[in-house]
Amino acid sequence: MNIGMTYDLKDDYLKQGLSHEEAAEFDSEVTIFGIESALQSLGHTVDRIGNVTALVSRLAAGDAWDMVFNLAEGLRGLGREAQVPALLDAWGIPYTFSGPDLMCLTLHKGMTNSVVRSLGVATADFVLIKRVEDVELVTLPFPLFVKPVAEGTSKGISSRSLVSSKEELSAMCVELLAIFKQPVLVETYLSGREFTVGIVGSGDESRIAGIIEVQAVGGGDVSAYTYENKQDWTKRVSYELVDDEAAMACGVLALKAWRGLGCLDAGRIDVRLDHHSRPCFIEVNPLPGLNPESSDLPILWRLGGGEYKALIQGIFHSAVRRFRPVESFRGAA
Repeated sequence: MNIGMTYDLKDDYLKQGLSHEEAAEFDSEVTIFGIESALQSLGHTVDRIGNVTALVSRLAAGDAWDMVFNLAEGLRGLGREAQVPALLDAWGIPYTFSGPDLMCLTLHKGMTNSVVRSLGVATADFVLIKRVEDVELVTLPFPLFVKPVAEGTSKGISSRSLVSSKEELSAMCVELLAIFKQPVLVETYLSGREFTVGIVGSGDESRIAGIIEVQAVGGGDVSAYTYENKQDWTKRVSYELVDDEAAMACGVLALKAWRGLGCLDAGRIDVRLDHHSRPCFIEVNPLPGLNPESSDLPILWRLGGGEYKALIQGIFHSAVRRFRPVESFRGAA
């Protein structure tokens, strides 16, 4: 098959003047090369497309692919992860991972919490702060946890995200509203163990690929999986594959959320225990990082004894099964 690859290359945005934090969600050459090599080893031809702007140009020129392996995070707006899937839908070109409707929903952590709660999945109690004045309306008991509502890679999460007073809450909300230009999610703090559940597959075929416990070590922040912890993960974080009773309960919750939301092909769900040791949904990542060295899904896959090539193959084949027969893959607007 002729496979296109859509992605946002981190180095391109750094050259344009974005900071390392602003470009944190974007992919490195290591990731692009790793996926490209895995697909080529399966006998496919890989065509690097690039970001949404490059995709628009290629589509306008009449290019098409049998399938697109989509990694594009997008740069602006709450619908940024939906831009490439929406374009590919319009052109009738199949792609990996979830569609634009799901990508729009899950990027907004507050809306996602509301939906998974309707599915019977527990979350922390939460409130959305759209302007500084909203802080005065918060009645949740302290301590609280504060983060941007629509960022990934732990952007905007630091040791100061855990607040214990109205003054600290107000200061963090002022800061995050100014920096990220989006609402702030304020949640009851979950003080227990934190897990990441990897899932591969879609619908009834989805399965748990592994569960890792995320723990701070050395000088790592213990309150949460912060941006600093994630960026310096080899020194600040330990990942341990776990299968105890608490971990299995988190896996059950994660799989229920994954299937209920309708996520496709592969991703991660982060879960944390509350002070009663009950698992609570934190967030879902339906467009998971796939850096073979440092992304959570490949890490837990590797800890379980799996090869990176097999992970990419599983994602790709899950997508292919949705769009058969192969003969109908090519589409045009």
